[in-house]
Amino acid sequence: MILIRKALKRRIDLDPKRPYGRQNLENTSGIRLNILSSFDLDAVLILLTIVATGAMSASAAIQGLRQGFDPFGTAVLGFVAAVGGGTVRDLLLGETPIFWLQEIIYLMTAIPIALITHFAGRTLNQGSGQRFALLQYLDAIGLALFTLVGVQAGLDYQLHFISAIVLGCTTGVVGGMLRDVMCGQTPTVLKQDLYATISLIGGAFYILSTDILGNEISLILTFFFIVLLRSFIIYRNSKKAQEILSKA
Repeated sequence: MILIRKALKRRIDLDPKRPYGRQNLENTSGIRLNILSSFDLDAVLILLTIVATGAMSASAAIQGLRQGFDPFGTAVLGFVAAVGGGTVRDLLLGETPIFWLQEIIYLMTAIPIALITHFAGRTLNQGSGQRFALLQYLDAIGLALFTLVGVQAGLDYQLHFISAIVLGCTTGVVGGMLRDVMCGQTPTVLKQDLYATISLIGGAFYILSTDILGNEISLILTFFFIVLLRSFIIYRNSKKAQEILSKA
């Protein structure tokens, strides 16, 4: 997370020895981002973290709506789910203050999206399975993105590649675990649902492919790998549930 945090500060100069170029960020009347390289890994990680925060917050909002939470409860649930994995990651790395205490962008992303999703989700038919399906697919996106950010954070700290993979999995699954626990449900990661396993496989795939394809392409491929594999599991489970209901 150290790259993301530094890149969001008012003005930074990244190490010129890094292969991704130098980048300056100035915050005067507005935020001006000047990236000298055409495809900067640090900028991509910032975007991934923000999108992951929104996706996990939205998934938590849907879960809260299914459990009958009011808007305030939904906002709290969405925020906890969105920053939970990153919080544990930063604590494990000794990175304090924790990222969301330093950068308001995560708070300003998680809470509004949770509230918007809460009210928009009311338009979905209750009991039709639409809310649960949306929850799972949003969770798959959050899992993929947070896994990638966590693995890259481990690599930036020069951890052993196995430790980086575990850190990526931790970053990816903790938010969903907290969401489920706060809703009084057994966390998905503890079920036979290939949840954490997919995160671990995705983290390993990212590290192995980086040397061959480079960071940028590996990020994209790993993201789609995790999301598609998780989506297949969700679809398979949905089909099994429909078959059980049809036989009942």
